[in-house]
Amino acid sequence: MIVFMSILGIITVIAVVYLIVKGYDARVVLIGAGIFMSCIGGVPMTALNAFAKSMTNSGLIQAVCSVMGFAMAIRFTECDKHLINAMAFILKRFRPLLIPGVVICTYLVNIALPSAAGTAAAAGAIFVPLLMAGGVNPAMAAAAVKCGTYGSMLNPGLAHNPFVAKIAGVGVMDVISYHYKANLASLAVATVLITTLAYVLKEDKGYVSKNLTLDSSFKVNLLHAVMPIVPIVILILGETHIMPIFKMGVPQAMIIGALLTLLVTRTSPSALGKAFFDGMGKAYGSILGIIISAGVFVAGLTSIGLVKLFINAMLNNPAIVKLCAAVGPFILAILVGSGDAATFAFNEAITPHAAAFGMTPVQMGSAATLAGTLGRTMSPIAGATIIVAGIAGINPIEVAKRNCLPMIGALIIGMFMLLY
Repeated sequence: MIVFMSILGIITVIAVVYLIVKGYDARVVLIGAGIFMSCIGGVPMTALNAFAKSMTNSGLIQAVCSVMGFAMAIRFTECDKHLINAMAFILKRFRPLLIPGVVICTYLVNIALPSAAGTAAAAGAIFVPLLMAGGVNPAMAAAAVKCGTYGSMLNPGLAHNPFVAKIAGVGVMDVISYHYKANLASLAVATVLITTLAYVLKEDKGYVSKNLTLDSSFKVNLLHAVMPIVPIVILILGETHIMPIFKMGVPQAMIIGALLTLLVTRTSPSALGKAFFDGMGKAYGSILGIIISAGVFVAGLTSIGLVKLFINAMLNNPAIVKLCAAVGPFILAILVGSGDAATFAFNEAITPHAAAFGMTPVQMGSAATLAGTLGRTMSPIAGATIIVAGIAGINPIEVAKRNCLPMIGALIIGMFMLLY
């Protein structure tokens, strides 16, 4: 009976991956699969109880919803455009630094605006024309922007950070302080590789742009430009004790950032408030919805014994543990175009048992998160890929081909630093 349920569970997991690749809503697929497996396991309420428990995860709700609320307020006031145009103004004066500069600037924007698709749309609208105007091939221009869309790992509101922090029983800034060096090292490797690739393919110059042009009339307001990074600066200054008065939680920092944005931009308080709360609601539906769904899915896997089987397999073969944490979420994220579903499911099921494999929950959770994020950055069907490809007027697969080598290089160096 155990063997039968395990086989059925494996078939269900394969079906889940197939359906998500086909474009079905990941939340519906994960919840449906979780309920199905719980019923097969004879404990149908397990999946429903997991759903109810995940709905009220206070630490996650506070961090994720407040960050996305602030991001929506920043977008509404167009402070993100001022930040990106300020960066573009500097970059276009140093042509040899165009490609690496765009990768790094997009990464910095993604720290402040922790949505890969949102960053791709906002940064891509400025940086893709900038690169093409500088002679960079359209596919390489789009790939350079996409290459930088994983800076969100350094944002305390990225759902994975508080998720891992909760599992480990530590603060969210403790998780970031653990993986930031590996994250920055992976960025350095990816930046060097994509710049080198552009040079080797002769896509770094010579292109004549006909359709896309920069909006040279846009006037940057420096005060508006710094608003997106205010909460991050507050959190860093407080956590490092440089300014102990700034020691506070993520929601408090986001509210302060929103209030300062309101004062600086002199926007209607009711309009900015609506944008903030719309962002919070969207965060719960899209981001926390995935976390809730992953919890139901893992409850189903647990009810038929597949999680226990997987853990025992890794205990008997400790050499594959680190490989699973690194390669598993990476490959799944490439296939499904999202690093969230695969990473949340892995961290929910396996990371709480990290000590049994000689690792800490923060170590294993960070590795899975980085792997999933890099896989999504390389995926041809990720929302951010489709957005930058659309701006450049090319096929998304061309973006993925150019990001393949940089993301694999980033994965190798990142996992080496996190796991060894």
